[in-house]
Amino acid sequence: MSTRGVRGLSRDVLIVVYDGVQMLDVAGPLDVFDRAGREADGGYRVRLASVGGQDVSASGGARLGVTADLARVRKPPDTLMVAGGRGYAAAAGDGDLVRHVRRLSAGSRRTGSICTGAFVLAEAGVLDGRRATTHWAHCSELAESYPAVSVDPDAFFIRDGKVATSAGVTAGIDLALALLEDDLGPEPARAVAKFLLIFMQRPGGQSQFSTRVRGEPMRGGALRDLVDAIDADPSGDLSVPAMAGRLGMSRRHFSRVFTQQVGTSPGAYVERARVAVARRRLESTADGVDAIAAHCGFGTVETMRRAFVRETGVSPAAYRDRFRRG
Repeated sequence: MSTRGVRGLSRDVLIVVYDGVQMLDVAGPLDVFDRAGREADGGYRVRLASVGGQDVSASGGARLGVTADLARVRKPPDTLMVAGGRGYAAAAGDGDLVRHVRRLSAGSRRTGSICTGAFVLAEAGVLDGRRATTHWAHCSELAESYPAVSVDPDAFFIRDGKVATSAGVTAGIDLALALLEDDLGPEPARAVAKFLLIFMQRPGGQSQFSTRVRGEPMRGGALRDLVDAIDADPSGDLSVPAMAGRLGMSRRHFSRVFTQQVGTSPGAYVERARVAVARRRLESTADGVDAIAAHCGFGTVETMRRAFVRETGVSPAAYRDRFRRG
């Protein structure tokens, strides 16, 4: 049921917390919903809930006061959200917490997670057969641990039916604003975003923040040496024939072995490595984009721009504006 445009309606938001929760995963969405009540009479009632109703230890050693015991919450909330944090694995392994999340999610109008809170939803079966996301550093782990979940490593947040998941930390604010817009419309959501000095919708995806080029560590050997060489200097001749010749393999066999052991095709890996080097130079030097393109082996500025947009969702110029140091 949509509640857009209904003023003065109380909407119960329950945020599930546990020891090791990330403070900003909780505070970000909480402040969005709290501000909505001031900007547009949003009528949100936000509560923090834990197993046993115990206060929890958050990031930085801060203590979070909890107002609800999950076992005593009988009426499902309008919105159920599970925060993330370094304690996510223990939370996903807590049978009581997972059982209560499953029960409350079944009756709530919508369910969401911030960052690694997605692991709790996945453990509860809430994400089975759905698209979801989490912090880029944990996307591979989520996909491997829960094969029934279709994990998108780039999205800031994803809504699949009544379930929504967000990427790490501040992405919980992006998700909360989107939920607020669903409830009250764009103007109140925009007013909250302006007050909090944040974008209503950030450009690009979370890939622009990721520092990963390679996934799981590789075994030693000639292929490992080749991949290390690509990471160190991706500017040379890294065509499939050249790399296959270096390892004494046919092109077809090389492509098959590389994809099996590295997890992506040779061409995709080389492009990712070149973008990674370009990102570092855009962040730390004043070199022109043409010089960086040549240094990284792209050949042309347009080739680099297309690769950059594929990998990060933004152009090299936009990336430099956002992340340039000094």
